[in-house]
Amino acid sequence: MEKLTVIEREIISHINANQLMDYNREIAKEVRLSGSEEELRAFKFAQKSLESFGLETELSFHEAYISLPRKASLKIGDIDVPCITHSMAPSTKEGGLLGESVYIGDYTDGKLSLCKGKISVVEGIASPEVIAKLSDAGTLAVVFINGPYTHEMIVSTVWGSPTAENISQMPKIPVVSVNDDSGEILKKSIAEGKSQVELHTEVETKWTAIPTLIAEIKGEEEPEHFVLFSGHIDSWHYGAMDNGSANATMLEVARVLSKYKNKMKRSIRFAFWSGHSHGRYAGSQAYCDQHWEEIHENCVMHFYIDSVGGKGATILSESNCMSETKDIASLYVKELAGQDYVGSRYGKYADQSFWGAGVPSLYMGMSEQQLSNDPMSQKVFQVFAGKEAGGFGWWWHTVEDTIDKIHPANLKRDCEIYVLSIYKVLTDPIVPINQLAAVLEIKVTIKKYQETAGDKVNLDLTLERLNELEEVIMKVQSTLPTSALLVEDQKEINKRIMAISRSLVPLNYVSNDLFEHDPAVGLLPVPSLSSINRMASLEKGTHEFYLLNNSINRQVNKVNYLLKNALKEAHNLLTFNKKRGGNYVGN
Repeated sequence: MEKLTVIEREIISHINANQLMDYNREIAKEVRLSGSEEELRAFKFAQKSLESFGLETELSFHEAYISLPRKASLKIGDIDVPCITHSMAPSTKEGGLLGESVYIGDYTDGKLSLCKGKISVVEGIASPEVIAKLSDAGTLAVVFINGPYTHEMIVSTVWGSPTAENISQMPKIPVVSVNDDSGEILKKSIAEGKSQVELHTEVETKWTAIPTLIAEIKGEEEPEHFVLFSGHIDSWHYGAMDNGSANATMLEVARVLSKYKNKMKRSIRFAFWSGHSHGRYAGSQAYCDQHWEEIHENCVMHFYIDSVGGKGATILSESNCMSETKDIASLYVKELAGQDYVGSRYGKYADQSFWGAGVPSLYMGMSEQQLSNDPMSQKVFQVFAGKEAGGFGWWWHTVEDTIDKIHPANLKRDCEIYVLSIYKVLTDPIVPINQLAAVLEIKVTIKKYQETAGDKVNLDLTLERLNELEEVIMKVQSTLPTSALLVEDQKEINKRIMAISRSLVPLNYVSNDLFEHDPAVGLLPVPSLSSINRMASLEKGTHEFYLLNNSINRQVNKVNYLLKNALKEAHNLLTFNKKRGGNYVGN
């Protein structure tokens, strides 16, 4: 830990594994369905703990579209097959659903023709994208074979509580999941020609009052600027890892940082959500919508936390980051876990509700399981697999997510990385956002889109502005002051850095309008231009070409305008720095 400062070593010396486990046990002693009394008791425990550290708290409630799976049954022939249903899936009509089943194995688009008018049996964990495609192809219902355990899932891609515009995108067909033993029964029966299935599901989906808990430690110099540190409290089953371990970490970070509030230049805002597991991020979505301008103007960075400290969780090098926040993670993952951090680009998941407001993000979880041949984990790997990391463990979203799945030393290690990463953003005079890295990532993406599009799309102006932005940000970084800053100069520089992010983050991560929320699916970089990949296969002069061309031209205008805004802010910052005579090299 030679590279850690004296104060950083002091901070992590306060992290207490026993205290973390005590918090974890208390949070995870009950099942915490969104909007339930059990969940509220966990919220009140967190609130009481935060107040004991001297933090001001606010526990509020709002209506959200919450979906709780109640019961499900599945029969093939005379055999009852145990199953579960899923959040946001529709209930079957009175009397259930009767139909012929077809086993299609691992899903591919080429198998859609087999599914029309049938109940499709698919290998894997329930996927909203697969369900939507099967539904569009005329499938009556879907049965997923999950692995040794059934995994609870939410099967809608609609982000948060729906609107009049996207309610029609909710799932339209019943969905259930079975474990491997039950899957073998289904497959054997279908192979023998006994494919008639009777399916009953009951899912309670309604507007429900759910809580949000906010607590703050105010900074000394830029109190209006804040780091947002958030995680959900609601759970599937006891959820000791997901998300009790994360809640414990948030409480421990609050306890420790409360000792250092006089050193914090910026504020930290802790946010505990409901409606994550049963409302597709309805808590963070509502908070963003209700506080959009404040978040847009003042939130420096969002740290999200989920499912940390699991036993066997030894891979820390692939947790999520943005290019502009990767340097922070690289520093502390290396120093505290001894691993070279490579990071993983975000998809649209994990309460990342703040990209439209232009907020840079760092982390989702922290430590993951190593990829292996473990049969218990194979279908979980299909959801999470990276280069070496395979997600949070075979018990993820199952009845087995209990306190014995938490490793105290791993939980302490993950907490240490979070607390030092957050402390850096709270205390560095200049907020550590490496916007040059973001520009370079965007530039690589635009060049790929231009190569794909050929002469069908003109991205010359986009690349011209990116080249200029790269040059100006390099100059900005070389003119940032090295000596102690006046507080007002520090605030002005940071305000302008944040203003650049307000263009670059949505450009690189938002497909929709800035005030809307994209669906919960994977996203390509610069997603508003991703339809260029489809343009490449269209013949010029065709009806389809002209339709898509109109759409792409408007998206190019949006990208160019965001780059123009970023350039304006970067030039303004460069002028400001030069007036102050800064000669700082590097950010």
